[in-house]
Amino acid sequence: MSEVAEATATDQTAGRGSGHRDIPTSGLQSRLDRRTALALAVLMPLGPACVATLRGVLPTFSADKGIGVAQAVAAAPGRQSAVVWLGYAAVLMLVPGVLAAAQLTRRSAPLLTWWAMALLVPAYLMLGGIVGGDALAWSAHDAGLSISNAGQLYDHQHPAVIVATVIFVIGHVVGTVLLGLALLRSRRVPAAFAWALTISQPLHFVAFVILGVQPLDVVAWCLTVVGMGAAAISLLRAMPAMPTARPAIAHPQA
Repeated sequence: MSEVAEATATDQTAGRGSGHRDIPTSGLQSRLDRRTALALAVLMPLGPACVATLRGVLPTFSADKGIGVAQAVAAAPGRQSAVVWLGYAAVLMLVPGVLAAAQLTRRSAPLLTWWAMALLVPAYLMLGGIVGGDALAWSAHDAGLSISNAGQLYDHQHPAVIVATVIFVIGHVVGTVLLGLALLRSRRVPAAFAWALTISQPLHFVAFVILGVQPLDVVAWCLTVVGMGAAAISLLRAMPAMPTARPAIAHPQA
């Protein structure tokens, strides 16, 4: 017997001799798993819901140059402030949400799931840099800069922000399509909800970049909310029921 095995056997013998029983942990682990699943199930649709709300109140939706952004922010600074708060809240929720969804699809659609996460996780992490640009536009107005100066400041952001934007756009559009297809293949949600998720971000791209229709952009993100909400329900159904009995506690034998 190896030294490790001998030490283990000695500890177990000592435990029995001292009158203590092993503490079962399966009940406690089940409770923790259930609570984690509940938290993730809330985050899965809540992150996209923050973005959908953000897209609805975004005052700079139609602005493509710094001057237009500065004018839009000056006309609605409160809405711009809400955009910043919602954006940073979304950053905290989107990554845990898609990682939770991956738990539903990784066995039945491993390749689609892997590529979806490889695109979505970096994309959503880059969102913080984009929101930083929104915060900069608000700060320029709040500091009393002229429209011209605020616009020039916005147009001269660090090149890293441009890189972050490219990673975000490509990653979250393509990644969401792949995640929706993974859910469709796994059959963990009804097909209609999987398709809603699959088409949501291409529709967002068309609404924002090509058509410039803000209400349609909100609808697109609401489809993401619907798809992720269905995945959240599936996640909860996959978890074991919350145990009613408390975990056993060690008691010394008389």
